[in-house]
Amino acid sequence: MKKFLDENFLLETTEAERLYHGFASDMPLIDYHNHLSPHDIANDRKFTNISEIWLEGDHYKWRAMRANGVAELYCTGNASAWEKFEQWAYTVPYTMCNPLYHWTHLELQRYFGIHQILSPETAKDVFDACNEKLLQEDCSVKHLLRNMKVEYMGTTDDPLDDLAAHKKIKESGFEIKVSPSFRPDKAINIEHAATFNSYVNKLALASGEPINDFDSYVKALRQRHDHFSANGCTVSDNGMEQMFDVEYTPAELKNIFSSVRLGDNPTAQEIRKFTIAMLVTLGEWAYEKNWVQQFHMGPIRNNNERMFALLGADTGWDSMGSSINIKAVGKFLSRLDKNNTLSKTILYSINPVDNDALATMVGNFNDGTLAGKIQLGSAWWFNDQKDGMIQQLKSVSNMGLLSRFVGMLTDSRSFLSFPRHEYFRRILCNMLGGQMANGELPNDEAWIGQMVQNICYYNAKKYFNL
Repeated sequence: MKKFLDENFLLETTEAERLYHGFASDMPLIDYHNHLSPHDIANDRKFTNISEIWLEGDHYKWRAMRANGVAELYCTGNASAWEKFEQWAYTVPYTMCNPLYHWTHLELQRYFGIHQILSPETAKDVFDACNEKLLQEDCSVKHLLRNMKVEYMGTTDDPLDDLAAHKKIKESGFEIKVSPSFRPDKAINIEHAATFNSYVNKLALASGEPINDFDSYVKALRQRHDHFSANGCTVSDNGMEQMFDVEYTPAELKNIFSSVRLGDNPTAQEIRKFTIAMLVTLGEWAYEKNWVQQFHMGPIRNNNERMFALLGADTGWDSMGSSINIKAVGKFLSRLDKNNTLSKTILYSINPVDNDALATMVGNFNDGTLAGKIQLGSAWWFNDQKDGMIQQLKSVSNMGLLSRFVGMLTDSRSFLSFPRHEYFRRILCNMLGGQMANGELPNDEAWIGQMVQNICYYNAKKYFNL
């Protein structure tokens, strides 16, 4: 019987063990999409206790705690650091068979050298040991990133951001490259006129461009796009519930914008037209600058209206949508392709039922100009667990070229989340090693080992021009 989380965790064959330990484990990390704070990096934040770095902003853990009957006071409330940690330790034994159980103990091992199982009985010892470690110089944010062999990080930033934190990071000479990603969701979402208009007013101030109509609005957003490019941005990211297949005219866009600026909430069809028009425009800009564009599709956000009103977005009230409109995705890509303005593109769906369909759709737009130009994105959000990763890897393998896949990301708000790359690498090596062991793949360790390293590191390095 194997020991829990030993050196061969998730590796079921000797071939898998050789692939992981010989080729994957020591590769640097390229985390091309996350929600980490550039301000914390710029200021080299030192966390004062484990609850700050582990529970602050982590809606995965909050959802588990709520499901375990833990009051909101201990999730997002003003309970003490120890009280919050105590409630998380109470919850952890109940997370068995949830990826949180693996992640929790991987993070304790990799960052703190703690091999104890977290439970109410061990909570105080673990809390004290982690806090003592965090006081050491090598546990500031920059040291944590170095210790995990992070080479590149792509943060997620609103067009209004002045990027001062990114400038500070660059000026500090920090050897890990930290770049902004252009996330214009709020600039596209016109569903609620008052919210959108407030954003447009802020956009006018940030860009220095007066916004009087649709054309001046696009000009102001373009100024922010150029500002991001001038500060090292080479990636855009878009979050949406659905992609739309609708036609529109310039006159319609001008009328929709003017109506919303007057305070009128748009119709569903107007929302669709405005959204797809802006995505096409942004796609053209991405092509001009040779950016990678990403599309995270499918989540239904802020379902609990009462708690959303109380706590705001990204606090754990989102869920998986039923499916996305694959035909509309194809129509969007085709609009750009017809005009030769289709940039490198990564497509993600929150629902794994879409994996095979998206994997076949990306094949329609790989044009031979670049290996893996259009990609099925990694297992994301609710899917970045063992089964979700395996399903995504199988879809890429069966419908495309796994060997050209750009690999894993954290999509995280926690500086302790980087062992998720290790989790992915072990699953990848176990899949390939298992196929070697049963004769589905040749016993060519050199070639398959290089394939592993490409997926873990080199493909992303090349794809993102690092």
